[in-house]
Amino acid sequence: MKKLLILLGFFLIGIVSFGQKLAYETKSNIQYYNSTTNKSDSYIKERCTLDLYYPKNVKGFATIVWFHGGGLTGGNKEIPEVLKDKGFAIIGVNYRLSPKVKAEKCIEDAAAAVAWAFNHIAEYGGDTSLIFVSGHSAGGYLTTMIGLDKKWLQKETIDANKIAGLIPFSGQCITHFEIRKENGIPETQPTIDRFAPLFYVRADAPPLLLITGDRELEMLGRYEENAYLARMMKIAGHKKTKLFELDGYGHGMTEPGFPLLVNEVNRIIKEQRPQK
Repeated sequence: MKKLLILLGFFLIGIVSFGQKLAYETKSNIQYYNSTTNKSDSYIKERCTLDLYYPKNVKGFATIVWFHGGGLTGGNKEIPEVLKDKGFAIIGVNYRLSPKVKAEKCIEDAAAAVAWAFNHIAEYGGDTSLIFVSGHSAGGYLTTMIGLDKKWLQKETIDANKIAGLIPFSGQCITHFEIRKENGIPETQPTIDRFAPLFYVRADAPPLLLITGDRELEMLGRYEENAYLARMMKIAGHKKTKLFELDGYGHGMTEPGFPLLVNEVNRIIKEQRPQK
C-alpha cells in the first residue's frame, strides 16, 4: 500500500509538471510602435496592436508572427486556434487598412510588428533566432514583401535574413491589387514593380514555403503567381524554396495549410537544434 501511494505521488507530480509545460498566457492589444509614434497618429494608436500567445514557463520557444487577410482593406488580428498548444508563441497582428491609409502603410506596419517580436520576444522566453513570419492572403503578401525586400525591416534596424522562415498562405506575389487600384490599374492587369515580392527574388533569403489552394479554385491566378515566384527564387540560387498546392481547396485554404506551417517550423527548429 505504501509503495502504491509513493507511485501515485510520483504520478501526480508528473501530471502537474506536464500541465505546467502546457501552460500558456495571452497578452492582448500590445502597441508595437513606440509611444511617440502612437501619440502622433490616432489611427496608429488605435490599429497598430498585437496579441501575444506564448508558453509562459518555457524558455527558447519559437514564435510565429501571423498576419490576417482581408485584401489590405479589412480583417482583424487573430491567433488561429489550430496553432495553439504546439509549444510556439503566436503573435496576431493588426495593421492599418486602405483606403484610410495608402496600402504601403500596411507593409510598414508589418515590418514594425516583426521588429517588435525581435526586440521583445526574449522578455517572454522566446528565441530570437526562431521567429517565423506567416499569414493568409493579404497577410501572405505582407509576409513575402518584408521578408524579400529588405528595406522595410532595415528601417527598423532588423536584418530580414534573421527571420527563421517565411510561410505565406495564398499571398500575392505580383503587386497587390489594392496598390494597383490606388494607381488606376485593374486587378486583372498583372504588374511587377517595387511593391511586388517577385521584384526581390534573391538567393540569400530565409527559407520560403509557399502554400496555395487548387489552381482551378484559387482567385485571380494566385497559384501561378506563387509558382512563378518559386521558380524564379530557385533560378536566383535560393536553395530552400518549396511550393505546395492544396488540391480541392480554394482561396480559404488555411485549415489544411496549418499542418504544413507547423511541420515547417518544427523542421527548421530541428535543423537549428540537431541535438534535440
